[in-house]
Amino acid sequence: MKSLLSLLFALAFLSCSQPTKKEPPTEAAPSPKIQRPIAADNGKFFDLQNSRYLYGGEDSSQHFDVSNLTLKENQFHYGIGREAFPALLAPEFINMEAADTIWADSTRFLVGSINGETKAYSIPDLTHHEIVNDSLGGKPVMAAYCILADLGAIYERDYNGRLLTFGLSGYTYFDASVWDGLDGFVFWDRETESLWWPLIGQAVSGPLEGVKLLEMKQQYWEDISWKEVKEKYVDVKVLASGQDFQRPTSWTKYNDVESITEQFRK
Repeated sequence: MKSLLSLLFALAFLSCSQPTKKEPPTEAAPSPKIQRPIAADNGKFFDLQNSRYLYGGEDSSQHFDVSNLTLKENQFHYGIGREAFPALLAPEFINMEAADTIWADSTRFLVGSINGETKAYSIPDLTHHEIVNDSLGGKPVMAAYCILADLGAIYERDYNGRLLTFGLSGYTYFDASVWDGLDGFVFWDRETESLWWPLIGQAVSGPLEGVKLLEMKQQYWEDISWKEVKEKYVDVKVLASGQDFQRPTSWTKYNDVESITEQFRK
């Protein structure tokens, strides 16, 4: 018994006398303002045939190739599929008189005006669609609004003669250093299936990674009330409410995008 106690004492002494190895401190992942479902925790990112993919819908052809993703996987939220939101492809409009029977003077609108044409997109309708692919004064444009970040803008869609058609990916993304850590919707374009994060104004994966979103110059669009729209614009066309559309099953795809990536990198 005495020998056993001596052995235990010796082992305890040796363990206490050994220097303790300290692991380097791990940097805590930033937290969004509101906790939302983390896409990576729900299996939305996965490997397939030596590429990294992000879930895009029930059909395997809808997944996004994110092998060159510049954002962090653990900061993506949700993942409901890229056709879940009715981003408009062929929007319809009504005149001011009809719109005035619908909207209160205080209702917010994104309004674009160029080459003699003015169009107004209500924030309530943009909250439903998030993105409206349209044309304004002969220019292909996109009106977009993110309700989580409360940010909207009108963008150009013509990239050196290549038109892009935008929609919502079904994901949001946050970065503690961007817009005070607000979540922002992640876009995708149909022609190259690149992902875009408008809070930093550029594509973040796919063939167009690093290409900038082309926000229209501020003199061509504004965020104002319906009362101000009526005071400033006479022949305004107002986005009609309640629209939806049949999601397309095929569309133009660009395999050669060098002219876009060279000219429009951020």
